Amino acid sequence: MPRPKVLVFQHVPFEPLGTLDPLLKDAGFRIRYVNFGREPEQRPELDRYEALIVLGGPMSADQINTYPNLLTEVEIIREAVGQGMSVLGICLGAQLLAKALGGSVARNDVREIGWYDVEMTDAGLRDPVLAAFAPTQEVFQWHEDGITLPPGCELLAGSSASPVQAFRFGDHAYGFQFHLEANRPLIERWLSVPAHAETLEEEIGHIDPDAIRAQTDASIGPLQALSKATFSRWIERFDLGARRRHLPSR
Repeated sequence: MPRPKVLVFQHVPFEPLGTLDPLLKDAGFRIRYVNFGREPEQRPELDRYEALIVLGGPMSADQINTYPNLLTEVEIIREAVGQGMSVLGICLGAQLLAKALGGSVARNDVREIGWYDVEMTDAGLRDPVLAAFAPTQEVFQWHEDGITLPPGCELLAGSSASPVQAFRFGDHAYGFQFHLEANRPLIERWLSVPAHAETLEEEIGHIDPDAIRAQTDASIGPLQALSKATFSRWIERFDLGARRRHLPSR
């Protein structure tokens, strides 16, 4: 019997699946990347895929004039949610999921880059996927835009700088503003990649890369454990049988 497949939307090479990659492979899934950075005109079909993962990127979800593929992605995400597929949006991916569901994205007052706490809502503490989260949970962040919660979505976590940090639509669609997939090599890559140099230069005095590295020494172990527990629960909830049609609001 062929192994089930997962479709992954990638925007830049330095934002891969991270800790999700081995978990999906160990669970028996094949992974197909669609690299919109290389081929922005792609329009993949959802047939024969069990889940859709939309990764992060340095662009804004509203930069459709520069990145027209973002409109394509929103359309495909809406289609996937409507089919009842398991959908996970991370950072930019969460913002695109929010737009697909009728929410909006705007620049926050401050950037969150580094280690920050998120506060779980009552719904978040009850959520079957986020069951390993503490009421106040440290996670890794790298974003400057924030999400307005779409209609019909459940708010799962927030922070003072970004009130929508995690949300769920229905049973199978999740958006995470934070980077639960981050590991130590990815964090170091983000701190040193040329695409982030201008942002870090603008944040001198507010964000210290060396302080982030030092905090990573203490915080990466708990994040890895949380990542494994959370993503494993999400994978276990994949609907591999007949899908119920559940159309999102527009």
